[in-house]
Amino acid sequence: MKSGTRALGIAESTDDDSGRCTFCGAVVRADRAVDGFAFATATVGGLDGTDAVCTLVDRLDRPDVRYLFVSGVAPAWFNLLDLERIAAVAERPVLSVSYEASPGLAPALREQFDGEALASRLAVYDRLPPRRRLRVNDETVFVRSVELGDEDAARVVRAYTPAGGRPEPVRVARLAARGARAWQAADAER
Repeated sequence: MKSGTRALGIAESTDDDSGRCTFCGAVVRADRAVDGFAFATATVGGLDGTDAVCTLVDRLDRPDVRYLFVSGVAPAWFNLLDLERIAAVAERPVLSVSYEASPGLAPALREQFDGEALASRLAVYDRLPPRRRLRVNDETVFVRSVELGDEDAARVVRAYTPAGGRPEPVRVARLAARGARAWQAADAER
């Protein structure tokens, strides 16, 4: 992959006290140069995470971004992300990367929700592409991809993961989301 190829990484940081989470979109080149940020918020335990991610894509308006990474599919206490919808809005491949083995989210969703809250989450969850185990830098990650086959998804994840198991675009987005959330909390205390 060419060093200037850009990816948008999206991660969030949750503030349990306010019931809100801060999403960050970070544009990062394959050579690890950071090239832009945008922020949005969503509700902890809500169903507006996909909207927040789509807002970040629109705010950044970066036609030079080739790939979109999201950190997991259930941020902010099961605010499930609709990867197909995100890919349609972004008009580029989407890769979700998670970091722990899991039997799946369905049992946890059934334990935490019922009625329409459960049905709406299961509908999104059931549409997600399958999760594939991938070895990266002696670590194991789990990847779901839209618009990329398994081999291409593995190549892209590895290209953006120079060390450890977390792709650089989501690592940077996660750090920025945490910083923005901490700043918001400190600003609210003044």
